[in-house]
Amino acid sequence: MAQGLSNGPSRASAATAPLELHTRGLAADERRERWALLGLSAPAVLLVTVAMVLPVAWLFSLSFLDDAGRLTLEHYRRMWEQPSYARIFGTTFRVSALTTLICIALGYPLAYALSQMPRRAANLCMIAVLLPFWTSLLVRTYAWLVLLQRKGLVNQWGMELGWWSEPLALVHNLTGTLLGMVHVMLPFMVLPLLGAMRAIDGDYLKAAASLGAAPARAFRTVFLPLSLPGLAAGTLIVFILCLGFYVTPAVLGGGKVIMVSNQIANDIELFFNWGAASALGAVLLVATLALLWLATRMLRLERVLGGAQA
Repeated sequence: MAQGLSNGPSRASAATAPLELHTRGLAADERRERWALLGLSAPAVLLVTVAMVLPVAWLFSLSFLDDAGRLTLEHYRRMWEQPSYARIFGTTFRVSALTTLICIALGYPLAYALSQMPRRAANLCMIAVLLPFWTSLLVRTYAWLVLLQRKGLVNQWGMELGWWSEPLALVHNLTGTLLGMVHVMLPFMVLPLLGAMRAIDGDYLKAAASLGAAPARAFRTVFLPLSLPGLAAGTLIVFILCLGFYVTPAVLGGGKVIMVSNQIANDIELFFNWGAASALGAVLLVATLALLWLATRMLRLERVLGGAQA
């Protein structure tokens, strides 16, 4: 009996030995897979580091240096003390918000109409939506300048049709800047919305109708909530891209609509003040990251980026 008791643990260990070997083999395979993935992603990580991380680090370092290379907070203190910088940031966020709201007002009905069309007709209409991507941003901006100037086609046709008696000021102001930026940003609003709307199952609306809901109520209670992830994605993309606009405010704003990017260019080209320009860029970058962080907290970024399928 004692011999049987002594053989019990040895038999148990012999039975668990293959399981331990299998577990060790799986762990070794996982380590080799991680190293393989690390090796495959190393070129991309190196490219991102060289192209983005190092320039951003250099930007931050310049913002804390004066002309003599000494550490200073002068550039940030100047932004805090001078009201002109507050006006520039206010203009940047106001123009970005207005552009985003106009893109929502125009893009949501357009995306809804495209989602209800037959696929062939919708694809043909999408060509018109994507057509601005085939033209240079600078060319599009100067085209708007030709159309909207005092002797441009819009003013000439408006006076010929009797809509107004004298040329309207449509450029070198906020109106022209918004028109140009909406023209550029509208596809970025339509594409996420269209993807989210096409992912909505039409049976949901049929079920709402079978339960007695009118088309307007079915849209408000079923279709609109399901399309909100696409709307949130488009809103986030358009607003953040608008924060860094330079060409359109510079050309169509005529120096009257100064955004952060325009002030950065002025600091470098006119005053050769790399520290002030770097401080502005750093503050704008931090503000953009803060907006993204708020979006992740409030909107659940994985749903926003994934659309309705998330």
